[in-house]
Amino acid sequence: MFRSRREVTDAAAGADFHSLYSAHYGELVAMLYALSGDLGDAQDMAQETFARAWQRWSSVVTYDDPVAWLRRVAVNLSTSRWRRKGVARRFLERSRVEHVPEMSPDRVVLVTALRTLPTGQRQALVLHYLADLPVAEIARQLGTAEGTVKSWLYRGRAALAAQLTEEAARDGV
Repeated sequence: MFRSRREVTDAAAGADFHSLYSAHYGELVAMLYALSGDLGDAQDMAQETFARAWQRWSSVVTYDDPVAWLRRVAVNLSTSRWRRKGVARRFLERSRVEHVPEMSPDRVVLVTALRTLPTGQRQALVLHYLADLPVAEIARQLGTAEGTVKSWLYRGRAALAAQLTEEAARDGV
């Protein structure tokens, strides 16, 4: 079976790339690990470097020092990742809530009682009393009839009243 000139050229290019990859992947990971301090990130960046080299292989193979090109791309990837992480860190620091008050014992009891209710009742009560939504809006958001929401509110209030009364009796209030 005869191979075309392109097939022979592609096979040679693939062999050249494979030998470059085999010879320098570990060295590139070690360098990126030293830059990033994270082995997983270093391996990801090394793979990305070689993926970019393969996409441009017809140019990269003609460079005087393709390994220098690999190192430059790897350093650029590391810098970009470091910057992105810095932006994310600063965003999280800015959006972090400075002070979250502790939950009062009453709130803990209420949340515990709400957890025992069926989902529909719990959602209706929270949306109505905590989010201050009218029955029609709750029905629209939950995709149910207004009558169903009214029923959930009635049953949920009754169940909560019973549970909170029992809790108060146990606590001796």
